[in-house]
Amino acid sequence: MYNPQLATFISVAENGSFSKAAEELFITPTAVMKQINSLEERLCVTLFERTNHGLKLTDAGKSFLQDSKYILDYSERAIAKAKDIDLKQKQKSIRIGASIMTPAKFLLDIWSDISEYDPNLKIELIPFDNNPVNSVEILKNLGKHIDIVAGLYDDNFLEERECKAAFLYDKQLLFALPITHPLYGKSEITISDLKGGKVLLIKKGWNKYIDELREDLISSGVAVEDFDMFNLNAFNRAVKENVPIITVEGWEDVHPLLKIIPAVWKYRIPFGILYSLTPSPQVQAFIEAAQRITNK
Repeated sequence: MYNPQLATFISVAENGSFSKAAEELFITPTAVMKQINSLEERLCVTLFERTNHGLKLTDAGKSFLQDSKYILDYSERAIAKAKDIDLKQKQKSIRIGASIMTPAKFLLDIWSDISEYDPNLKIELIPFDNNPVNSVEILKNLGKHIDIVAGLYDDNFLEERECKAAFLYDKQLLFALPITHPLYGKSEITISDLKGGKVLLIKKGWNKYIDELREDLISSGVAVEDFDMFNLNAFNRAVKENVPIITVEGWEDVHPLLKIIPAVWKYRIPFGILYSLTPSPQVQAFIEAAQRITNK
């Protein structure tokens, strides 16, 4: 990785002697002198002043000593980093981010099928706090601590969070109603059922498909109030205010005081695997397997 003469030079400089360096390196003093002479000749630089009292670094030698130590340290760290990356690639471990609002259940449900495509793939669940700041940072840094997250998206969402998505299927937009709401007993809900009332909907601009629903609701006489992101605070607000909240299939068990009721409309939202702009080979293999399985 680096010229071994650098290690010999550092030893001589720190010991101030060819013989002491030789003892430290377990080679002969003659071999040490030959390496230093060769190094000076190759660099065309005098590194040591040789006197009857021993060796003394020249100014050039002092400068080179400092840089040589940096080179050796950097080289060792580079080797360790490469070994770590190589180990992770050989292990083929996929780190899946999981939180209350970004469950890994779907991916775990198809894991047995995925492992048939590539038996060497392994998974590791990484829990994270799904707050507004953290959720954005995780997506922007996919591949560092978390490799993939299952989630909802649109093109603008991916661009802002600097990640990619592997489409799996569309999810239906549904209603979650508090148990004390007048419409709680219905088996399905239409927009006209909500006329004159209000619903909670994620903020405008979060997803273009939901924004289309927003326009339909407002034009039909339904008051729309925003919430910042899908999390427990939004669902707690729906319960506290006794108002329906627009949610997505798959979140049926998020809040015990809310019931998911189908909506009579065709509004849906893309769902897939979110991953880094530069995915590792094992992540790419995982995604391809997941897409093949869901396409079946």
